[in-house]
Amino acid sequence: MQGLLKHILGTTEYAGLVKAFQTGRRQQQVFGLTGAQRNLLAAALIEDVCPSALVVTPGESEAVQVWEDLSSLLPGTRVEQFPVYELLPYHVLAHGKEVLTRRLAVLEGLCGDGPMVVVAPVEALMRRLSPPGVFASMHMKLAVGDRVALGELAHRLVAMGYERVDLVESAGHFSTRGGIVDIFPPTWSLPVRMEFFDDEVDSIRVFEVGSQRSGEKLNRLEIFPAREFVVAEDKWPLGRGAVRGEYRIQQRKLARSGDPAAQRFLEEHFGRLTEMLDDGVYFQGLELFLPYFYPAPVSLLDYLPARAPVLLYEPGKIRELVQSIQRERTETYADLLTRGKVLPGQLKGYIDWEELYNGLAPRQAVYFSFMPRQAPFIRPQNIVNFTAKSMHSFMGRTELLAGEIRNWRRNGNAVVLLVTAEDRGTHLLNSLRDEKLDVYYMSSLESEVRAGNVVITHGQLSGGVELVNARLVLITEGEIFGQRKRKRREQPRTGPGRLEPFTDLKVGDFVVHVNHGIGRYQGIVPLDIGEIRKEYLLIKYSGADKLYVPTDQVGLLQKYLGAEADAPRLSKLGGSEWNRVKSRVREAVRDMAQELLELYAARETVRGYAYGPDTVWQREFEDSFPYEETPDQARTIKEVKRDMENPRPMDRLLCGDVGYGKTEVALRAAFKAVMEGKQAAVLVPTTILAQQHFNTFRERFDRYPVQVEMLSRFRTSREQRQIIGDLQEGRIDIVIGTHRLVQDDIAFKDLGILVVDEEQRFGVSHKEKLKQMRKTVDVLTLTATPIPRTLHMSLVGVRDTSLLETPPENRFPVQTYVLEEDPVLIREAIRRELNRDGQVYFVHNRVADLDRVARWLKSLEPEARIVVAHGQMREEELEHIML
Repeated sequence: MQGLLKHILGTTEYAGLVKAFQTGRRQQQVFGLTGAQRNLLAAALIEDVCPSALVVTPGESEAVQVWEDLSSLLPGTRVEQFPVYELLPYHVLAHGKEVLTRRLAVLEGLCGDGPMVVVAPVEALMRRLSPPGVFASMHMKLAVGDRVALGELAHRLVAMGYERVDLVESAGHFSTRGGIVDIFPPTWSLPVRMEFFDDEVDSIRVFEVGSQRSGEKLNRLEIFPAREFVVAEDKWPLGRGAVRGEYRIQQRKLARSGDPAAQRFLEEHFGRLTEMLDDGVYFQGLELFLPYFYPAPVSLLDYLPARAPVLLYEPGKIRELVQSIQRERTETYADLLTRGKVLPGQLKGYIDWEELYNGLAPRQAVYFSFMPRQAPFIRPQNIVNFTAKSMHSFMGRTELLAGEIRNWRRNGNAVVLLVTAEDRGTHLLNSLRDEKLDVYYMSSLESEVRAGNVVITHGQLSGGVELVNARLVLITEGEIFGQRKRKRREQPRTGPGRLEPFTDLKVGDFVVHVNHGIGRYQGIVPLDIGEIRKEYLLIKYSGADKLYVPTDQVGLLQKYLGAEADAPRLSKLGGSEWNRVKSRVREAVRDMAQELLELYAARETVRGYAYGPDTVWQREFEDSFPYEETPDQARTIKEVKRDMENPRPMDRLLCGDVGYGKTEVALRAAFKAVMEGKQAAVLVPTTILAQQHFNTFRERFDRYPVQVEMLSRFRTSREQRQIIGDLQEGRIDIVIGTHRLVQDDIAFKDLGILVVDEEQRFGVSHKEKLKQMRKTVDVLTLTATPIPRTLHMSLVGVRDTSLLETPPENRFPVQTYVLEEDPVLIREAIRRELNRDGQVYFVHNRVADLDRVARWLKSLEPEARIVVAHGQMREEELEHIML
C-alpha cells in the first residue's frame, strides 16, 4: 500500500506537518478529514516519520475501524489494539481472557525493542498500570543449557502472576511434575514444556492442551508476566500497610455513621482481603488495589518510547467522554463507599482528564478534528487543513463507476480500487474493461500510481476518499459493491475442542465402573496384599462402601459424563440396582439402534440429488458476506458443499454458539440448492426466530431472483393459504417457518434442502416427520446446545458433525456471576452496555411485577428506553416489541 501513501507525502500540507515535527513543535492540529481519510494520513506519518505511535479514539468501535485500516495500510508494521479493561465497580472482573491477552501483547511489545503502533479507545487509557520498569523487569529468558533451580523457577513464575495447577489447560497456568515444567504464557497460542536434567534446561517444546503431546522444539524462551498488574517483591509490605490503614479508618467512619449493614460488609469482605494480602500471592480482584502498591499514577502513555507521538481523534469528544466517565465513576464509588463496599483509595485506580492531558505535554501530539475550533482547550503550535471528499456508493452498478472514473482521469487523478479477494478483482477488471476502460490489476501496490492510471489492487479500508490536493481517488469494496468485508483478528485456539473427551481423573470426580455403577474417585492408594505392594484406585460408593480397583484394570472405569448441575446418585455395592439400570439402557440402545439402522439403511440405498460445482453467482453471493469467514466457517462450508455434491442425502449436525456464523453456512447451502432449481426450507422453533431468519435471508438474497417467504402465526390465514399454494407450484424458492412447515397440508414442488434450527425444541410428532424427510432430502441441523442423544450419534459417526468454535470479531466469552442484588452494580452494568450502543435484557421471575421492575430500572437509568415483554402478551404486541 506504499503507493497510496506516496501521494500524500508529496502534498504541501503534509510537508508542513512533517516540518513542524522536525522543528520540535509538539502540539499540532489537523482538520478537514474524517474516518478513513484520517487513517490514510496517520499511516503516512507512521510510515515516513514515526515507526511507533499511539492512536487514541473516543470509543471501542472507532478503535476497531482504525486498527483495521492501519493494519491494511501498513502491512510491514505491527499494529495492535489496546482494548478497554472493563471493571464493574468492585471485586467483580468483567472481561474475557481475550481482552487481557491483547492488552498484555501491547505491554510486552512496548517493553521490547521493535516498533509498534497501538490503537486504543480513551477509556482503555484511564485504567492505571504497573510502572513499565517493574513490568519489564519481571520478564524471564530461558534457553536450552541454562541452569535454574526448579524451586526458584516456580517462585519467579508465581511472582509474575502465573497460577500453579496440576494440569496446564489455559493461559496463565503453570505446573511442575518431577523434572518437567509446563507454562502457558497468555500471549502464546500453545503452552510450552521444559524438561530438566537436574537443574539444567534439557529441552523446550510447545505442546497441545487436549492431547498433552509435545510438538515443535525451541532453542530459547522469553516469558512476560501473566497479568498486567504485577507487584515487585519489595512493594507487598507497602500495599498491605496502605490497605490495612484505610480499612481501619473506614471502619471508624462507618461506626460513626451507625449503618450496621455497611460495617458488616466492610469487615467480612476486607477482613478476608487483608488475610489474602498477608499471604503475598495474587488473587482475583487484586488489580482494584493497584494505587496502594504504586501511588504515582502510571498509564499506557508511560510505556511509549520517548519519541513516539500520540494521535488523538476528535479531542473534544474524547475530553467530554472522559469527564462523563469520571462523573459516573465518582458517583458510583461515593455510593459504594457509604455502604462499606470499597475503600477511598480504590477510586485512584483511574486517571482523570487532567492527568491524561498533562501526560501529553512532553510528547508530540497531533489532534484530528473535522472543524478547527471543536476543541478550544488545545493550544496548537501548528494548524494544517487538508481538503478531502468522501466517496459515494455505486451499489454494484459498474456503468456508473466507469463514468465517474472517466471524470477523475480527465482531472488528472490517479484512481485506485481496493478489493479483498483475487476473484473479486478479476470480476471487477473484466467489468470495467467491458466499459472500454484501460484498467490495470496489481496484487500489491509498492510504487506510486501515476496520474490518469486506474489500478485494481488488494487492500482493505473502512471507506473511500478523494484527496483533492494529492490527486488521488481511492474506492473500496464498500462503495463498489455496496458491502465491504471486515478484517478479522486472528484468535488462535488455546484449549481443547468442545467435544474432545476429557479423560484425566481428579480426586472427587464421579466415575462409572462397568460392574458396580457410579462412585466417586478418591485417588490412588498403595496396599500390601500377600506381601505384595500394589497401587489401587479408590472408589467411594453409597454409604461406607469402598472399592479398590487395581491400576491394571483401569479400563473398567470411565469418567461420568452428565449434566454439570446435577450430581448423580451413588450406587450401592452388591445390590441389583445397577444391573437393572444396565438392562433398561440395553433395551433403549437396542430400540434406538433398530430405528437408526432402518433410517440410515434407507439413506444409503436411496439416491438423492447430487449438486454441481459452485457457479459464478455462488461465488459472487459468498463474496457479498460483509465479514471475513472464520477458519471453522470456511471448513464447514466446504464440508456442507461436499455433502450436497454427493448423491447420498446429507445429514449434517452443525454445532456452534450463538453468533458464531451458523446462519451464514445455511444461507450458502440454500443458495446452492436454489441455483439448481431446488427449493429450500428453514424450520425454526419460534416465531421471533422465524422473523429474524426471514429478514436475514431476504436481505442477503435481495440482489438475486430468489423468492423468500415466511410461514408462521405472524401470517394471516389467507396469507398462509397463498404461501402453501405457491410452495406447491414452485413459485417460492425459500420458505422459513415454525412447526407449521411440518404439518400435513404442506407440500413442496421440489424440496432440495431442509435446514433445522435447534431440532431438540420440536415435539415427538414433528421429529417423526423430519425422520421421513431425511431419507431423501439434504438436511442441515443447526444447534448451540445438542441433546445427549444427538451428540452421541455425532461422536460415534452416525451423523456427520461440524463445529464452529472460533468466536467472531469482538465476541467475548459469556461470564456469569451470582451476586446479591445491588442497584449500583445493576446501574453500572446497564450504563456500560448503553455507552457502547448495546442492549440489555433484564429477566424477572414474575409477570405481575414486571411493570414495577421497569419503573425501578427507569429510576436507576432515566436515559434508557425500557419496554416490557412476556409470554402472556398478544402476538401483535409482542412482535412489535421484539422487532
